[in-house]
Amino acid sequence: MPIELQAEKREILGKKSKALRKKGLLPAVLYGAETASAALAVPLKSFRKVLEAAGESSLVSLLVGGKKHNVLIHDVAVDPLTGLPIHADFLSVRMDKEIRAQVPFEFVGEAPAVKTEGGILVRVMHEIEISALPKDLPHTIQIDLHKLEHVNDRIIVSYLKAPDGVKIIAEQDDVIALVEAPRSEEELKALEGVEPAAPVEIETEREADLKAEAEQEAAEKAAEE
Repeated sequence: MPIELQAEKREILGKKSKALRKKGLLPAVLYGAETASAALAVPLKSFRKVLEAAGESSLVSLLVGGKKHNVLIHDVAVDPLTGLPIHADFLSVRMDKEIRAQVPFEFVGEAPAVKTEGGILVRVMHEIEISALPKDLPHTIQIDLHKLEHVNDRIIVSYLKAPDGVKIIAEQDDVIALVEAPRSEEELKALEGVEPAAPVEIETEREADLKAEAEQEAAEKAAEE
């Protein structure tokens, strides 16, 4: 059974949405299959529980004005200062049509090659794209690290057993996890003082607006105190 989440339609839009957040409500939008786009508000506390349980790949039953919508949590904007959600998108889906989604891996167990041979575990992939009917979407896909018995062993996509009704969309020889040989003292010394390159982040216009709004709210709150 999908997890349920109550929502209500909202008239407050744009920068005025901070009034909703002060009441413990999260601004959100609903759009997608066979439904008109709608501006919503959901209790932040309830949303965080649903997000933790369902993630962005499990079906959620969104109740709006007594009507149920089968949705995925499609996108969540987070306050860069507090780490709390400040906006969410709900994607309405058809139950009879397969959709694609990114499903996270859940790594379980301990690699024997790390424990007995001093190898270094490398998680190459953290999620994988799948195709399935909404009812068959898994929350996670487990990866058993016990299969990594020796240094240089690897787990590849072809080893995965997809849940019923799920198609995995990836190259069969893509590496999910592997165990590297332990580094020598010379290699470790060579790495000293070498700083990794900073990741390049591309900020969308929507993210920039939400970030600016969050910073403005924080500044106003600081001024009030």
